[in-house]
Amino acid sequence: MAKVNLSVVVLGLTLLLLAETWAQNPRKRLAPPKPPKNQCCDEVRSLKVQVANLTSILDEMSRKQETDLMSVVRQIMELDKQNRQQEARVTEAESKYSEINNRVEIMQLQTLQSATQTSSDAIYDCSSLYSKNYKISGEYKLPKDEFLGTPELSVFCDMETNGGGWTLIQRRKVGLTSFNRDWKAYKNGFGSIRGDFWLGNDNIFRLTRQPSVLRVELEDWEGETRYAEYGFFTVSNELNSYKLFLANYSGNAGDSLRYHNNTNFSTMNKDNDKCVDDCASLRKGGYWYNCCTDSNLNGVFHRYGQHITKKPDGINWYGWHGSNYSLKKVEMKIRPVDFQP
Repeated sequence: MAKVNLSVVVLGLTLLLLAETWAQNPRKRLAPPKPPKNQCCDEVRSLKVQVANLTSILDEMSRKQETDLMSVVRQIMELDKQNRQQEARVTEAESKYSEINNRVEIMQLQTLQSATQTSSDAIYDCSSLYSKNYKISGEYKLPKDEFLGTPELSVFCDMETNGGGWTLIQRRKVGLTSFNRDWKAYKNGFGSIRGDFWLGNDNIFRLTRQPSVLRVELEDWEGETRYAEYGFFTVSNELNSYKLFLANYSGNAGDSLRYHNNTNFSTMNKDNDKCVDDCASLRKGGYWYNCCTDSNLNGVFHRYGQHITKKPDGINWYGWHGSNYSLKKVEMKIRPVDFQP
């Protein structure tokens, strides 16, 4: 029994010595094994490929979004254009309907004109018609002028604007009639009295023998309107090259005819301006060019989308839209200074 106990004691001392030795000289812990170098590079390469793919997808989505946006913008512009065309058709239809309704009264007026015998019954212009209680806007015939030896004249009367009684001498609204014409065309007049026309310088001279008021009405392609009115307006005869005289501006369009005051009329084949340049050829119309323009109401009709050009040859009114904007609609109309609605 004693021998067994001694063996146990010796075994215990041996284990104790081994524990102390282990505590004094601990073994180093093993680090986890490093991944192979090739495996690390493959992972980085894979991440780079994924990033490149995502970048490509984002770029493609951005391009598609931009393309879709441009498509939407084009569709909106096309719808706006179609809307404008539809409005023009409706306006034209309303105008024709009104003309049909007015035809009976106009025919009655023409019958009255053919029976005119005294000076008090004479019809000189649209204001004369208005004074006889003809207050419907439309086309009328003025009797021939025995004093000037001029024939009867078809005119368009505005019996509504600012009291009525206006005789139109010019209109631009359709754009199918060229205004780049010679002296003879501007002398006699051209175009359609219900569409675009120039009444004729001889006829304008005939109508402005009495002191007259000129009203210029303008409309742009955004549908806004302005006007310019001149309390004094007259045009000389052909011997004096239909020289323009005007004064007393009022309105909200800006005074863009004053620069043309006291100037002769010019056309493509008769240069009467005050400039070295041939303004009629440059501005492509007949007008009272000075050197050259602050307005060009007989210029080129540039349609929507082309109405802003680098060349100032359009239907311009500098006081409103400057020299490079071509207007959508213009009307020039006159009536006597002493007219009373």
